[in-house]
Amino acid sequence: MRMTAPAAARNRDAILAVLHSHLPITGTLLEIASGTGEHAAHFAAALPAWQVQPSDPDAERRASIDAWCAGLSNVMPALALDATQDWPDARADAILCCNMIHIAPWEATLGLLRNAAGLGAMLILYGPYFQDGVATAPSNLAFDADLRSRDPRWGLRRLEDVVAAADGYALLAVENMPAHNLCIVLKRS
Repeated sequence: MRMTAPAAARNRDAILAVLHSHLPITGTLLEIASGTGEHAAHFAAALPAWQVQPSDPDAERRASIDAWCAGLSNVMPALALDATQDWPDARADAILCCNMIHIAPWEATLGLLRNAAGLGAMLILYGPYFQDGVATAPSNLAFDADLRSRDPRWGLRRLEDVVAAADGYALLAVENMPAHNLCIVLKRS
């Protein structure tokens, strides 16, 4: 059964533009926390020279991912990957993670960064962040408060904290995105 997330339709083209700007011609793109699978299907259709490997720790979401990606020859079946655990079966030239860092404990971010470094892959992170010296949009402040009320381990992260925790990575770009989000592009240094 295909699940839907309205935000996926709103942000997919902006994220795809970042992928086109920063990815090489071909490779394997590992998407972490693929959610409904709408992004994986959209990116795979638009990047036919790339193999797309979606993943999600939730079995229902993996079924939705596979349903969205049915018929796309450059998409592999969704893997059961958890950002907090080691990824022994994962391979990638680039890793994409959209809207997970703020809706997960900090340990998930650290696991994502550790696993990405182990693969030596480029890392592209999409979502809302706090930035030193940049005013935070009122909608992001309200979103952060809402997330923390649901789980005190959740919430928007400081961009600078994420970059500092990405040991062995250099910040390549910070792209402004619609709805007060950012795309952070990190490359192995």
